[in-house]
Amino acid sequence: MEEKNFNYKILMLTTLIISGCSIIYEVLISAISSYLIGDSIKQFSITIGLYMFAMGMGSYISKYIKDKLFDWLIRVELSVGIFGGLSSVILFSANAYLSSYTIVMLFLIVIIGILVGLEIPLLTRIMEENKSNLSVTLSNIFSFDYIGGLVGSIVFPLLLLPQLGYFTTSFLVGSVNILVAILILLSYKEYIFNYEKFKYIMAVFLTIMVLGTFFSEDLSKTIEDKMYRDKVIYSKQTEYQRIVMTKYKDDVRLFLDGNIQFGSRDEYRYHEALVHIPISLAKNKENILILGGGDGLAAREVLKYNEVKNITLVDLDKDMVELCKTNNHIVALNEGSLSNKKLHVINNDAFKYLENSSELYDVIIVDLPDPNNETLNKLYTNLFYRLCYRNLNEDGAMVVQSTSPYSAPKAFWCIKKTIESEGFDVYPYHLQVPSFGDWGFNLAIKSSSNNTKKEAIYKSIDFGDTKLKYLNEDVLPGMFSFSEDEKADTSELDVNSLSNPKLIEYYQKAVEEWN
Repeated sequence: MEEKNFNYKILMLTTLIISGCSIIYEVLISAISSYLIGDSIKQFSITIGLYMFAMGMGSYISKYIKDKLFDWLIRVELSVGIFGGLSSVILFSANAYLSSYTIVMLFLIVIIGILVGLEIPLLTRIMEENKSNLSVTLSNIFSFDYIGGLVGSIVFPLLLLPQLGYFTTSFLVGSVNILVAILILLSYKEYIFNYEKFKYIMAVFLTIMVLGTFFSEDLSKTIEDKMYRDKVIYSKQTEYQRIVMTKYKDDVRLFLDGNIQFGSRDEYRYHEALVHIPISLAKNKENILILGGGDGLAAREVLKYNEVKNITLVDLDKDMVELCKTNNHIVALNEGSLSNKKLHVINNDAFKYLENSSELYDVIIVDLPDPNNETLNKLYTNLFYRLCYRNLNEDGAMVVQSTSPYSAPKAFWCIKKTIESEGFDVYPYHLQVPSFGDWGFNLAIKSSSNNTKKEAIYKSIDFGDTKLKYLNEDVLPGMFSFSEDEKADTSELDVNSLSNPKLIEYYQKAVEEWN
């Protein structure tokens, strides 16, 4: 092996690329697990910790590789490419077809981690054998390794996931690993003992990755269909979430990150309870703020009041709003509310919007997804409700969708306690929505000496001439009453805050118990 024939720069480029791929696999597995089973902090922590441990195992194992280093490096790259490239298919299939998703996830993390852990030691030894300057070799290889990690960590959330989705991303990155193996094979053929055999293996593996990339949408739809009861008629990975729409006969359902948002057969129950109770209590009904509600269904109910002059709808995901503004199935449900001249859509984070807003609203409707991750938890904290208090008129009312008091009682009553901590009088209520069971809300008004008993509150609710399918005066008393198994001792619950996000703990524990 003569030094003049050894191309040092190609291995540096290889180091950068494989490091970027490694980081992408790590965050990809974490993101998929967060999507499929929730609790993103737990999933990222487990994945990162186990991945690092497995990389350490790989580094240790590398000392037993004595010769044919280029051959071993190619084997490792091909193995990383095939396991990493198929990772999305493996994980989604495990969730759809098996009852042991966690075991499959942990196995995949360990396998990829061990293989990735072999890469840098092998590259270091190859370069040291052919460029005898250990200090320069180590400094260069680790520099390119860290740079590659940075590139991968930036490219995945900003480009790959929102533009390509899970399946295409994994197949594409797997292809990159296999192309790296091909680059090594062609650049260092005189060092490789199994040149001919590798050519055929690479051709097969690359074909699998290319076909997977090309047919990833069809594959994704096939597997995703198994995750939902009804036929999937629409799916898209946006910058912020996975949107899936299903249909069975006349029942259209919308899911965000796997969690149902509404079913067309009974969504009116949820949205009537969400909207008409706070609006009926507000002294004025001219200026309404909806936080979330990108499906336009809450706005549809608000527009039933002629007194309403302006509706501000703040939803982070513009793709969600655009879908619900143009999709025939949803437009038929929301009655074109998102195109109404009274409605003004602002694509922004609800927290940031309230922080920067000085406008006062007569009614604030908080129609956000359940607090199943850290981003959403921020919108259920005492600080968030403090901002709501500041932006609510003195005679106004606020309502917060608050998950199920039956399935997640601690989470429900934690939300109530958190709202109360910011000076609101809070009146919890609930109803049955067949699509997702017993569902709860927290009605909040600014503290006053009048109408502080729940009986006085619901007796003062007057729906007037508004035509409703579910709500009437007869059902109201039951909505403000809770059975014993729907209650929780609030003295034992903490207020949910940014620094102490207890709500996620209560919510995730309830999910685990029901699963």
